[in-house]
Amino acid sequence: MGGPWQPPAACALLVLLLMLPMLRVRATHPDCSIVLYFQEQEAECLEIIRSESQMSAPPGSPRQQGCLTEWDGVSCWSAVPVGQSRAVACPNILHVFKKSKALIRRNCTESGWSFPSPPYYNACELEAVGSYNDTEAKKGYFVTMKVLYTCGYSTSLAALFLAIGIFSCFRKLHCTRNSIHIHFFTSFILRGAAVFIKDAVLFSDESVDHCTMSTVNCKAAIAFFQYSVLANFYWLLVEGMYLQTLLLLTFTSDKRYIWWYILIGWGVPMLAVCVWVVTRLQYDNHGCWDDYTSLYWWVIKAPILLAIFVNFLIFLNVTRMLAQKIRSPDISKNYKQQYMRLTKSTLLLIPLFGVHYVVFALFPEHIGVDARLYFELVLGSYQGFLVALLYCFLNGEVQAEIKRNWGKWQSSMESNVFNLVTQDFTA
Repeated sequence: MGGPWQPPAACALLVLLLMLPMLRVRATHPDCSIVLYFQEQEAECLEIIRSESQMSAPPGSPRQQGCLTEWDGVSCWSAVPVGQSRAVACPNILHVFKKSKALIRRNCTESGWSFPSPPYYNACELEAVGSYNDTEAKKGYFVTMKVLYTCGYSTSLAALFLAIGIFSCFRKLHCTRNSIHIHFFTSFILRGAAVFIKDAVLFSDESVDHCTMSTVNCKAAIAFFQYSVLANFYWLLVEGMYLQTLLLLTFTSDKRYIWWYILIGWGVPMLAVCVWVVTRLQYDNHGCWDDYTSLYWWVIKAPILLAIFVNFLIFLNVTRMLAQKIRSPDISKNYKQQYMRLTKSTLLLIPLFGVHYVVFALFPEHIGVDARLYFELVLGSYQGFLVALLYCFLNGEVQAEIKRNWGKWQSSMESNVFNLVTQDFTA
């Protein structure tokens, strides 16, 4: 069957080159699992080779004739005596190779391993991959998407900073309700900043393959991003909890609960992320920790789903209580207006922010990639602007305070101009 086949990385390079259009088309981390798959297979094979070399016969003793275990860049070929053969199946990677019963064989000759028969590129058929034009169209699509979510997060950050400034500057707006809003706005600011930091760390240098990248900076960027997402959902939960408390305990001071709200909004996400970081360091410390197919991803996903589930229960309970409050003749008109203002905003945000996450959480990461990216990146980038709009810019109390202070400022300016003119005239 010919001379010995020295296994360069040619086979692996050929497979990766064939898969490269697919990697570029989907451009999501599940594709990195292809690279990680081959890395794990190679590591296991090299470990077997290392073990065999340590167990080899001592010098001077007759050595058994045969072919040693070998990694050819795609598969691991276990050691066999001369005259025997070994067969392996195509790599088991979903959505890359079509399911096939074909086997690749190699014989062990006196000269060493023979060439694979049939060759990998004949035996292992790839799933349908788009043409070059399709790949270029997809590339343009992702560039457009990046521009859209960059504009969205920039708009949201500007609106959120302005909203925080408004709530902070006017003393009449200082209250527990608006303090919670400020924390909620801050979680969106952290989320927008985390997206930009993650992009800068992982994708700023095109010469670096982020699939194999495993630096402290990239892991810290991913951990910060996960914390900001968790904080976002838990401050939305706090908004729902505060609304429910307001409806249940009308005449109770809400300041006593503010530290509990802060503990839930910032403390629970910090605890979850710390557990996740320690778990990854101990049991799965490879890559940049952005592989959502890992089982340890549930350390992050489970608290988010819990927050969404609790918020959904609050949504139902608040709707029920609100209907009772509005019908009640004992509630004053001012309280009804206060309930309605806060309720309209919160009841809109709870389903708006939670539904798409629940839907996508029920499906594997490779399902609905385009829709997932659109909801989480493009529409998600404008959530901060929507929050600032509902809780601040469209808030009647805020508008009235701005108009009042604007009127005072105009009156002060007119008074100053009048005094200046009077002084000039009398002089």
